[in-house]
Amino acid sequence: MTTPTIAETAGRPASLSERTVATARGVLTGERGGFRAALAFSGPAVVASIAYMDPGNFATNIQAGAKYGYGLLWVVLLANVIAMLFQSLSAKLGIVTGRNLAEMCRDRFPAPVVWAMWVASEIAAMATDLAEFLGGAIGLSLLFHMPLLAGMGVTAVVTYALLMLDGYGFRPLELIIGSIVGIICVCYLVEMFIRTPQHRKEHQQMEREGKL
Repeated sequence: MTTPTIAETAGRPASLSERTVATARGVLTGERGGFRAALAFSGPAVVASIAYMDPGNFATNIQAGAKYGYGLLWVVLLANVIAMLFQSLSAKLGIVTGRNLAEMCRDRFPAPVVWAMWVASEIAAMATDLAEFLGGAIGLSLLFHMPLLAGMGVTAVVTYALLMLDGYGFRPLELIIGSIVGIICVCYLVEMFIRTPQHRKEHQQMEREGKL
């Protein structure tokens, strides 16, 4: 008796290649090990990491730290612990069933409940993505002097194009998001060594006030 593939289990076209599925199964069953085994799961890890590498998160954390010091550090800790719990539960669900949470809810709950959950999820997604959407438009405006409305249109087209890549498998999406994460890391490293006259002036003022 053959083991069903993820595509057969989920009842839709596979988003992962058979080679990737076989490698992941070998790691989970203990047939593969070492560094190469960890690489089989590096793609999803990179995709998840972009939520933590978001420049908006860094800016918010820096601003909160500058104003409140370590008083809100427990919020960051609690949020990360809850996020790790949710990610662990999601991984277990996907490994066992071959489906994501939305597919399981659609199959297990009655239609009215499914529609209500869909509406609530869409509202939550729009609320959380609004800052990123506007941030992309503002970024294009700062870099290319593009009108905000045009920047919003470009951001929407790029976002939709990335979502359409899912039809070609998960690996292209992993590579693109991994490249974006790499660019963000390089920008952070470069900014660490950039000190404008304004930065030097503020640093000297903080030294005089004894804040450093």
